[in-house]
Amino acid sequence: MHRLLAVAACSVVLAGGSPALADTGPSDVPRLTDDRGRVLTLRGWNVEDKTHRGEQALSAITEGHFRDLRAQGFDFARLLVFWDDLEPVRGRYSEAYLHKIERVLDWAAKYDVQVLIDAHQDVFGPAFGHRGIPEWATRTDGLPFTPHPDDWFAEYFEPAVQRAFTHLYEDPDLRRAQARMWRTLADRFEAHPAVLGYDLINEPMGEMREGEDLPSAARRIERDQLTAMYNRLADAVRSVDQDNWIFVEPTPIVGEGVPTGLGKIKDPKVVYAPHFYNAAMEAGADYDPAAGWIESYEAAVTAYPKRYRVPVVVGEWGPLNSSLPNMGRFYRDALASLSRYSSGWAGYVWCYGGGYCAMDGDGRLHKNKDRTAAPYAPAVAGVVRAEAWDPVAGVYRLTYDARGGVTELSLPPHPRGWRVTVSGGTLLGDRVYARPGARVVVRVGRGAGAGAGAVRGWPVP
Repeated sequence: MHRLLAVAACSVVLAGGSPALADTGPSDVPRLTDDRGRVLTLRGWNVEDKTHRGEQALSAITEGHFRDLRAQGFDFARLLVFWDDLEPVRGRYSEAYLHKIERVLDWAAKYDVQVLIDAHQDVFGPAFGHRGIPEWATRTDGLPFTPHPDDWFAEYFEPAVQRAFTHLYEDPDLRRAQARMWRTLADRFEAHPAVLGYDLINEPMGEMREGEDLPSAARRIERDQLTAMYNRLADAVRSVDQDNWIFVEPTPIVGEGVPTGLGKIKDPKVVYAPHFYNAAMEAGADYDPAAGWIESYEAAVTAYPKRYRVPVVVGEWGPLNSSLPNMGRFYRDALASLSRYSSGWAGYVWCYGGGYCAMDGDGRLHKNKDRTAAPYAPAVAGVVRAEAWDPVAGVYRLTYDARGGVTELSLPPHPRGWRVTVSGGTLLGDRVYARPGARVVVRVGRGAGAGAGAVRGWPVP
């Protein structure tokens, strides 16, 4: 997650499955499928604990995070983990930290939440007062660093931070160390039932050259450094895990509507995982529908997956202040856009309080963030022909041609419950069964009352 980018700019197949992709939708971007060929949609939130290091790492994440997330109808979590906690001393991996990650994954599995393990960094790592790459792997060549406490994203443009990224990408020993880190994680968790995939590095940045503008620098870094890094790390993961998905991010400059320069990642199970943030809104401004930001972002972010035939899952999104006057319109427009091209998303962030937190202190979704909790189909057993959620009418419609198997529905809590009607198939609880070749139409509307097809929401294990 980043803030005040404008200032800088202006200066799933499940484990064990095959990598098959579903038929594309209107955007011509492939969709994730599972090992049974079902079209997957992931909806969830980031889960994090940035406040602790060492023995206390991850202690702020509880079983309740996953229980509450699932109770609201979400099935996906992007779990932030930190290399500096995993390998605080070069060559010594923390068994205590691995055990804590495993405990978190066990909670996710208990509530049937799929997890993306994200190797997170902010402003490189603890050498600059943040989290991510260990201090022992931070090389600055003595260049200066000045903190920016009121605009931490601006710290990415400090000479020492930029040089540290260059060394991470170019120094052979650091390349090997990063690959060993990923082999350690993948080897430990490749068979865990909650694990969907691995996000190789959060919001990577790099070093700008003299006279280079930010979009040009971002495309060069993506083309010349990130592409090579992702291919190296993909090879490291595949040395121990052949099944789970590999997620790759562009630089966060894509949020300004700049198409990525990232090249082909030579792995059959790659997901493109950009973030979806607006610089002005990150600084606390309201959404401006007339600015065309969502439209320019969608055009930029879909170019890569169309070219390389990979699915999209947006790894982070959501404004700092969701209660401003135009935020209802923002969530409507954003969710409609995401549904056109992505196989899912993870909002930022599942916590209890103010700011970016999804929930307030009483465990209710914040104003307008509650719009993310809507009916959807996590898995569709067939070819999707049409799918739409009308937030005004409160109606979800899904049309698909069945290929055999079970279609799953997710229904968030609602005071009046939901009424589900199905033609061309049979509804049993939150699942739809149909014979291959049948045209199935599912309609979900608010206000179920009593009777057949009346359900209150997704049952929590």
